[in-house]
Amino acid sequence: MASNLDTVMTFDQACEIFTLEYLPMIQAAYEQDGIADYPARREAWNNWTDSLACDGQISDWQVMNWGHPPCND
Repeated sequence: MASNLDTVMTFDQACEIFTLEYLPMIQAAYEQDGIADYPARREAWNNWTDSLACDGQISDWQVMNWGHPPCND
């Protein structure tokens, strides 16, 4: 539960971190041709948010109910 966490990361905060820190790595690895690799982006988001939940940075509810950031659409 989020109430069991010391601080709660919001969806907007998570989207900003993902877009600024993780998206460039995904683009470098999978999008050299300039074409967005949406499956790679979505998989990276899912893996990252799962790791946030495992580390106690977001709640299980958040990881199960958040959608994807705008860069993954």
